[in-house]
Amino acid sequence: MLRGSMTALVTPFKNGAVDEAVFAALIERQIAAGTHALVPAGTTGETPCLTRAEHLRVIDLCVEVCAARVPVIAGTGSNATASTIELQRHAKTVGADAGLVVAPYYNKPSQDGIAAHIEAVADAVALPIFIYNIPGRSVVDILPETMARLAGHPNVIGVKDATARMERVTEHRALIGEEFIQLSGDDATALGFNAHGGAGAISVTSNLAPELCAQFQTAMREGRWDEARTLHDTLAPLHAALFAAPSPAPVKYGLSLLGLCSDEVRLPLTPCPDPVKARVRAAMESCGLI
Repeated sequence: MLRGSMTALVTPFKNGAVDEAVFAALIERQIAAGTHALVPAGTTGETPCLTRAEHLRVIDLCVEVCAARVPVIAGTGSNATASTIELQRHAKTVGADAGLVVAPYYNKPSQDGIAAHIEAVADAVALPIFIYNIPGRSVVDILPETMARLAGHPNVIGVKDATARMERVTEHRALIGEEFIQLSGDDATALGFNAHGGAGAISVTSNLAPELCAQFQTAMREGRWDEARTLHDTLAPLHAALFAAPSPAPVKYGLSLLGLCSDEVRLPLTPCPDPVKARVRAAMESCGLI
């Protein structure tokens, strides 16, 4: 089963271009730190601001650098079904282990429309799908009954749930069963998510603290809940700081403090303001990262 600490990788930029050498180094750092899987070309990777060629290259490079050492769940979602199928097909061709397919944003489809979109992708490409449910960005919420309908497709294996609604885990288990892989998309609620039956998290914080996030997930998997709560308490200020300004500006600033990449983001995102920088720095200090 795909489970544990999965990093939603940033896409580093240098003078407006994707910095491939730095991206490769970030991947190597994640693997060395014990991260259980990597997720390139997601929201944290600023894919809405990447060209199609850059989007494909980010997936290619992640698969190439990982070299099957950890699974790669490639961000393949868009709000156009045909485009999503193309991205999913590319991810399969280059050797990704799964695709992360977001609910179509901006279009505001019905539940039937959401289901038809994801079913079309699943029918077209024989690559496992994690459905990405993030109503805060996509506007639409994939309801549990729709999730259960989609889970009946053999290529739909799990969900990245960023609703922050703990009851969803139980509802999904009741409707679908234990084999459906439920991953949190919200660092701040990852402890409760797993306590309800989740299998891990696709994490922003693990860009900065991969060892701590991996230890946190491993502790829960092994039933060491007191240790997991302690790690959660340690990481909580960092989780909050990284979303005190539009993501991924804060996490890129944190990486710049570590000398790992620049804090450059693409418009319409802007670098995080000084008060947020101070929060990020203080949270990193409290975690022993700097």
